[in-house]
Amino acid sequence: MAKISRQEARETLFALLFETEFHIGEDPHAVYSLACNERLIPDDKYIKENFFGVLSRCEVLDKIIGNYAKGWKADRISMVSRNIIRIAVYEMLFVEDIPANVSISQAVELSIKYGEDKAKQFVNGILSGLNKDIQAKGIDGVIASVADKKEEDASSNESEASENGDA
Repeated sequence: MAKISRQEARETLFALLFETEFHIGEDPHAVYSLACNERLIPDDKYIKENFFGVLSRCEVLDKIIGNYAKGWKADRISMVSRNIIRIAVYEMLFVEDIPANVSISQAVELSIKYGEDKAKQFVNGILSGLNKDIQAKGIDGVIASVADKKEEDASSNESEASENGDA
């Protein structure tokens, strides 16, 4: 089978991740194999590594997305935008051979093609904010800030519960 471009691979990855949202609780390997066989998706290293990479780090990716999507939790973002952003955030944090500006521009292109009218600005805003923080804090600093925020939120929720007599 002919080799596909990185852009085509990224679009296929997006479709696979989007499809996986409808198969919650199913084995991702089975979903991947079935989709590849039914749609004749090529055996592409980028697609496979990033599909399983995004799924294995979905929790941290969604927390990072939530940090940069001011006032939005990742689960409230449309499935289209959420999966486009997950791919770009994963690439920015965990794939060394893809420059951040390429991840951002490809995510914006996918959001133009598949997203709602204002998705382009939303996706670009989240990813640009993340990129700015990566430049300032480094990747480890960004990931650590998510862990710190998680601890802050847990502590804040415990305080509220005890103030309300729920503890």
